Amino acid sequence: MSSIIAGITKDLKAVPENLKAKAKGADAKKLLLLNVPYILAGYFCDKVAWLWRVSEGADASAKMIAAMNGFDTLFSNPLPSFHPRDLLIGAGCGIALRLVVYYKAKNAKKFRHGKEYGSARWGNAKDIEPYMDSVFENNVLLTQTERLMMSGRPKQPKYARNKNILVIGGSGSGKTRFFVKPNLMQMHSSYVVTDPKGTVLVECGKMLKRGKYKIKVLNTINFAKSMHYNPFAYLRSEKDILKLVNTIIVNTKGEGQQSGEDFWIKAEKLYYTALIAYIWYEAPEEEQNFAMLIDLIDASEAREDDENFKNAVDLLFEELEAENPNHFAVRQYKKYKLAAGVVCSKRLLNQAVGKSLRTHNLKPKKGAQVMRKNEKITALYERLSRDDFGKDDDQQRESNSISNQKAMLEEFAARQGFTNIVHFTDDGISGTCFDRPGFLAMMKEVEAGNVEYLCIKDMSRMGRDYLKVGQIMEILRQRGVRLIAINDGVDSARGDDDFTPFRNIMNEYYARDTSRKIRSTFQSKGKSGKHLTGTVIYGYLWNEARDQWLVDPEAADVVKRIFAMTIDGYGPYQIASKLKSEKVLIPSAYLAQHGEGVNKNKTFKDVYGWGSSTICNILEKREYLGHTINFKTRKHFKDKKSHYVPEDEWTIFENTHEAIIDQQTFDLVQKIRGNVRRYPDGWGEAAPLTGLLYCADCGGKMYVHRTNNGKRISQYTCSQYSKVPVGKLCTTQHRINEDVVLSLVSEMLKAIAEYAKHDRAEFVRVVQEAQSSQQTAEVRKQRTRLATAKQRVSELEVLLCKIYEDNILGKLSDSRYATLDAQYEKEQSELTAEISVLEKAVKSYEKHEKDADRFIALIDKYENFDKLTIAMLNEFIEKILVHERDRKGSIQTTQEVEIYFNFVGRFVPPAFGEVELTPEELEEIRKREERKDRLHQNYLKRKASGAQKRYEDKIKKRKKAEIEAKKAAIRAEDIAKGVFVPVSSLPQREPMKGVQTA
Repeated sequence: MSSIIAGITKDLKAVPENLKAKAKGADAKKLLLLNVPYILAGYFCDKVAWLWRVSEGADASAKMIAAMNGFDTLFSNPLPSFHPRDLLIGAGCGIALRLVVYYKAKNAKKFRHGKEYGSARWGNAKDIEPYMDSVFENNVLLTQTERLMMSGRPKQPKYARNKNILVIGGSGSGKTRFFVKPNLMQMHSSYVVTDPKGTVLVECGKMLKRGKYKIKVLNTINFAKSMHYNPFAYLRSEKDILKLVNTIIVNTKGEGQQSGEDFWIKAEKLYYTALIAYIWYEAPEEEQNFAMLIDLIDASEAREDDENFKNAVDLLFEELEAENPNHFAVRQYKKYKLAAGVVCSKRLLNQAVGKSLRTHNLKPKKGAQVMRKNEKITALYERLSRDDFGKDDDQQRESNSISNQKAMLEEFAARQGFTNIVHFTDDGISGTCFDRPGFLAMMKEVEAGNVEYLCIKDMSRMGRDYLKVGQIMEILRQRGVRLIAINDGVDSARGDDDFTPFRNIMNEYYARDTSRKIRSTFQSKGKSGKHLTGTVIYGYLWNEARDQWLVDPEAADVVKRIFAMTIDGYGPYQIASKLKSEKVLIPSAYLAQHGEGVNKNKTFKDVYGWGSSTICNILEKREYLGHTINFKTRKHFKDKKSHYVPEDEWTIFENTHEAIIDQQTFDLVQKIRGNVRRYPDGWGEAAPLTGLLYCADCGGKMYVHRTNNGKRISQYTCSQYSKVPVGKLCTTQHRINEDVVLSLVSEMLKAIAEYAKHDRAEFVRVVQEAQSSQQTAEVRKQRTRLATAKQRVSELEVLLCKIYEDNILGKLSDSRYATLDAQYEKEQSELTAEISVLEKAVKSYEKHEKDADRFIALIDKYENFDKLTIAMLNEFIEKILVHERDRKGSIQTTQEVEIYFNFVGRFVPPAFGEVELTPEELEEIRKREERKDRLHQNYLKRKASGAQKRYEDKIKKRKKAEIEAKKAAIRAEDIAKGVFVPVSSLPQREPMKGVQTA
């Protein structure tokens, strides 16, 4: 107890010294500046507490009025009040304010004001500077210009980073040359270096030695050049002795020894344990080494004809036994001596080895369990899967059954005298899969060294992949496990069987052939247009015959709503949150409620737990178009796992069931999901044009920003312009207001709607002409190239037939034929791929013939275009190209905007077309533009000279004076009416006698 009190007293005495040490390292000036606001707050609260204390009043309201009347005397004395209560209130308020600021700062969210969510830029030298130490040598080198300080405590803790660095690169990529060596040359800490090539020590060793480093080398290739150590220096107990002996045995064991005949290994283990224990306990420190162990082994002489002969080591242990009969070394040596000469009793020796693991000075505690003897097991492995029998082959199935396999293996084990039998079983799992539970449990025991015999019916039970089976047999051999396959006649104790690899190959071929037959039946069903799965997707249910999908009205309404909300600008997470709040069942729970789905017997933690991944999965399913889609995945015959295949390998059968979503809505949703997400900002407003506006000069997307002048005007700027270095990828911002674009789109849609409704046939004709004119010379070149490529492919077919005939007739040598054949084949494959690309490009232009009618149908869908919603913008607009303004910084300017509509591309209605102007109108426009230019140049000059700033300040000052005058007039009017009484006109009392004033 006294020691604890003394320790606490010592710690308390050390507190002032620790505070002094921390204060020495702190910047006093910075600390003072940071705490000035809280000191001022405490001073103000101290003065207010004084004023409240000296104010007269019978109750709180009276004291409040008195304090307000005397507020002008608050700072008559600049010194704070030193009354204990005033000081306590002032200090408490200052500390409370500091705690509030600290709490807010710790829990404050970090926003990047004026930046779009998810935007990023390349870091620069200023960004990395806080992470680097000013002393070059105290850094981890990352690149030529980027470093990371070694100190774990920078001046600002937020810049602290861990020093774990992973460098990945192929052979010869410079991992050692450009990372390891430069950081070794820093010489700022201790290093542990793995050097597989052996070059680092040669090239950097002298440098480290000059740096006064202690170099230690472990060379596992050439031990003559390696440092060594004495294991005896690390022995602490008898358990360590047993570990050392086991290590020696394992590393000196021959390759061809069989674990079944381990008598000599056990005798050797006892012998080494006795000698090492004697040296560790009895020998002086300078003799505790392997040299002394070798001397003792050399002195151990044995004579076959004289069992009573005693060598020098025997005499040493007899002397030790006389001194201490229970000595650990004596006990181990006596067990070793159970063998007389070279003839011994295996039974006594096995029992002795089992007991040698207990030390003489350990006694079992009361109530504790005594560990059993460590005996190895005989593993019997059984496996059965569908691959092993046919549907009608009952006899084969019965012979392979798990019960028959167990009976066969148990009978064999009893006949051979194997004990400690443990069964490992996998029922209904294919042999091509090697993550079987029973197999893994058995291999775990093998790895732990607990298995002596492994018995199986035949090699196919182990698996049907000859490479993996070969690897497993190698593991069994290394672990000393005897493998017996009864029906195949394989026994590892008799050496390698030449036919075993061929059996493994045939077992794999059987699995491959079975998988091929099942896949053939599967593909036949899939190509007929039938559903390959017995489950339905959310929104459908099976009919009574379970051969047709029927629309489920309740679930289909939810699917339609999800698509509609996506068009309205909601993201997957927002949709999921909304459905969860409305208590809508998740698809798996809904299907389980109707007895469908793979999770129909599952208990759900949250039946309303919609997730964004579920929403995305629904939005991507083409089955909602009424199509059956087969072969989206493929199973491999080995791992039995489904792998997704490319989309062009799917087999799609259209209109096989009733559609829930039409093609136009589905395509629109996919387009929206490919654009930038429009999440609401802090005011709950979403930017409707995000993902539609593009810079006309660089093609980059334009992101929204809001002005911070209080008006919060939404403006779009080019994203490439703001990337570091600013103005490099795009020279100007291309700024444009959101309301300007929306107004322009609205007016154009009104004009197009009026034009289309007035003369539909003329509108279709004009649109088709506009689309034809938009097909540039590049498209015409593609069509020409397509015709040329097709003609060349036909010519190559003729040439291939010609050279083949010439080769058969002997006109063309085999080598020349092989060269020409490879050349023509390569050209033909390249042309075929090119033709496919060209045909897709040409078809994309030819499909526009019906687009005008689709656009008219879309216009008929809406009655007016005064207020454009996000859904309307997504339906009508493909993209909008924004050009730079002709006059930046001016209130009035001209800016070109190109609007591309879905289905019709860029279309300008006649109302927006260029109108031919008269000479008088052109002259008026010219004069107006000249005046704008002149005013703009004057504005730029005033801005450069500062006159514009002075003028704006003057205007602001005048407006402020006008506002103050209005306020004064209103206040005077209120005073005249008696509505407002100023504080200065209230009666004041004299201070009471005896009251101390601040």
